[in-house]
Amino acid sequence: MPRPVTRLMRSPSAFAYLPPTVRVTMLAASVCTVTLLGAASASAETAQAEKEAIVTLIRTMEAAWNRGDFGGYMEGFANPDVTFVSRGQFQKDWQGTLDHYIRDYGASEATRGHLQFFDIQIEMLAPDAAQLISRYRLDRPGNPQDGINTRLMRKRDGRWVIALNHVSSREAACAADLGPTGPRE
Repeated sequence: MPRPVTRLMRSPSAFAYLPPTVRVTMLAASVCTVTLLGAASASAETAQAEKEAIVTLIRTMEAAWNRGDFGGYMEGFANPDVTFVSRGQFQKDWQGTLDHYIRDYGASEATRGHLQFFDIQIEMLAPDAAQLISRYRLDRPGNPQDGINTRLMRKRDGRWVIALNHVSSREAACAADLGPTGPRE
C-alpha cells in the first residue's frame, strides 16, 4: 500500500519516494524561488541607491541656490531640453530657466532667499526614470514662497537630472499658515 503524501513529507527520506518528474519540478521551483528572492533583494537595494543619489542631487542643488550659484543649481536640470512649468506657463528651455532665475531672484541675497526642499517622495518608474514630489519653501523678505514640486527625473550618462519640473506655488497668505511639514496647530 502506498504511503500517504503527508506522511512522506514528514519522513527524512520522503523526497526519495517522489516520482522523478515531481522531484525535478520541486528542485526547479526551489532554484527559481531562491533566484527571484535574490533578484528582488538586489533590485530593492539598487532602487534605494538610486533614490539616495536623487536626494543627493536635490541637496546639492539646494546648497548651490543658497550660496547664489544659479549655474550650479541648474546643473541638476537636463540641458538643453528641460521642461519647466511654473505660474501656468512653460519656460523656454534650460537657458530660459536660468535667465528666469537670474532675472527674478539674482539681484541680491534678499531676492534669492533661502531655499529648502522637504517631504521628498521618490518613486522609481524604471532604471533610468523616477518621479519626485516634494514640498519647497523659499524664505525671503517680502515675498516668501511655498509649494510643491513635481519632477520627472531621468538618468542620463550615468547621472540623474530633472527632465520635467512643475512648480505649484501657494499664495503668500496660505504659506504663512504652514509649518515645515504642514498646518500649524
